[in-house]
Amino acid sequence: MKKLLLILILSSSLYSKQLHKERYYQEYFCKDGIIEYGLPDRTRVDCFTKDYAIEVDFAYKWAEAIGQCLYYASMTNKNPGIVIIIEKEKDKRHLYKILEIANRLEIKIWTIDSNLTIEHINYPHYYLKLFSED
Repeated sequence: MKKLLLILILSSSLYSKQLHKERYYQEYFCKDGIIEYGLPDRTRVDCFTKDYAIEVDFAYKWAEAIGQCLYYASMTNKNPGIVIIIEKEKDKRHLYKILEIANRLEIKIWTIDSNLTIEHINYPHYYLKLFSED
């Protein structure tokens, strides 16, 4: 039993090796908004601005971020937005997935990296960039 517990603890810590916590990026990005804006059902919008209900999440959680931002936008009558955290080069592989859906559903996408560089992703431009680097 102790061996199983040790294996579970070690494997979960290996999977969650982020450089910073989500909150670090959330606070930096949401300087002009409300962080953790509470909704009546006790869910919280990561960054609430006058125009957007924004989910901030790590790239590997791209699908979850889509659902959350759409729900938050629906509950607040704001536009949906997502800030995707790109800490490592390999995180970029998730961008094409989220961009395909975000383009169709009119979700605004930003990226933020470990240097706190924020970039608004322009869909057609980014697709050209993705495919020209192969």
